[in-house]
Amino acid sequence: MHPTVTGATVWLTGLPSAGKTTVATAVGERLRAQGRRVEVLDGDAVREHLSAGLGFSRADRDTNVARIGFVAELLARNGVLVLAAVISPYAAARDAVRARHVASDTPFLEVHVATPVEICSVRDVKGLYAKQRAGEITGLTGVDDVYEAPEAPELVLQPESLDASVDAVLAALSERGLL
Repeated sequence: MHPTVTGATVWLTGLPSAGKTTVATAVGERLRAQGRRVEVLDGDAVREHLSAGLGFSRADRDTNVARIGFVAELLARNGVLVLAAVISPYAAARDAVRARHVASDTPFLEVHVATPVEICSVRDVKGLYAKQRAGEITGLTGVDDVYEAPEAPELVLQPESLDASVDAVLAALSERGLL
């Protein structure tokens, strides 16, 4: 018989190009090296494969977040540590994901990757900020569409080194007995 491993969801939210996926991937790599079952759910990848056809209206964004939250909770309650890197701009949608986890007694940590828009727009990993400035797109989260920052996340990451961010996430998990 194997000892029970507690799963959990670490929900990384923040602006486009804040570093959510970078942090999630690095945390995942570190935990996998320790033999932990980990899954990274990247918002863009899930949108492509599970939420294809959804646009960027509030309703479509909420549906995408709900789908990712469903998959995250399903995996987490079955012993997987889930790192969900999702812009998830609306507090109500994030709160619904948290409530789903609470209802199944599955640990959930909200991590706000609080990189300022000025830094995100310089990073501009996918060229979204440049497209918005050029008038090619509208509705960019944090620029001409709303981003409701978490009011009481379990952890706030400020722009710092990747190692420091990874260490902070691991410390938050450890403090809660999830490692």
